[in-house]
Amino acid sequence: MTGDFELIEPEEAEGFGDEWEEIDVSDTEADRIARKRDRKFNEFRKRIKDADQFKVEQSVFDDATFAAIYKLVQDGYIEAFGGPISTGKEANVYEALGEDEEDVAVKIYRINASNFRQMRSYLEGDPRFRGIGNDKGKIVLAWVRKEYANLERAQKAGVRVPNPIAVERNVLVMELVGLVEDRARRLSEVDVENPETAYEVVREYMRRLHGAGLIHGDLSEYNLIVHEGELVVIDLGQAVTVHHPNAEEFLRRDCTNVANFFARQGADADADELYEYVTSVDDDEE
Repeated sequence: MTGDFELIEPEEAEGFGDEWEEIDVSDTEADRIARKRDRKFNEFRKRIKDADQFKVEQSVFDDATFAAIYKLVQDGYIEAFGGPISTGKEANVYEALGEDEEDVAVKIYRINASNFRQMRSYLEGDPRFRGIGNDKGKIVLAWVRKEYANLERAQKAGVRVPNPIAVERNVLVMELVGLVEDRARRLSEVDVENPETAYEVVREYMRRLHGAGLIHGDLSEYNLIVHEGELVVIDLGQAVTVHHPNAEEFLRRDCTNVANFFARQGADADADELYEYVTSVDDDEE
């Protein structure tokens, strides 16, 4: 891996404050389509269920999930599906063809996610999800919308993340970083030729996220990938606001994980110093 990383510049926009738009987890157009189940939707549902890449998912994709995919196809965000990129307990990610024949990633969360209680722990205390309750479906829907909102906010802050494209119910469409045949590598999988440079980029990304009111919450060499000479931060579903009751604990953990990895690579990295850097504010930023 080369050391020629360049930080992208934040878009010119109003600064971030404590404004947090409440995220709506009420019924979407996909739920209404699923309830109506007209002929076109039923035909689409059967076609998707018969597709090889979805056959194993019939037991976990409910009608509203198929309706969410249907709505995204109708709106032009998905033109055709490819194969699965990854499968997990919470979600599957598929390669797809999007608008203007652009390759996109489609992340489909299972409503019956096995660890929704852990999801809830990241949502509690987030000002965007007051009163989310214990409804498993609403918790998963909130998680997906949170991931989309976090990607938008991180991108606006100048952090290189997959570009969020669309969200419908429990389905998220975003930029496909790397191709399936030539996938982007996690930082844990590459030979870091210039760890000092890579560390500078990562700590600046952490600082920008914090300045935008976000903490990744699970940052490590496994959630950083290398793509075309850039470091890309992924998996922002669990990212919390700085107002979260466990925000400091999560940030300290991120700092420890990142500093320990780069120290092993030979960089001058220390968790406490990283924490101070991430949470510091320059005079001109005030």
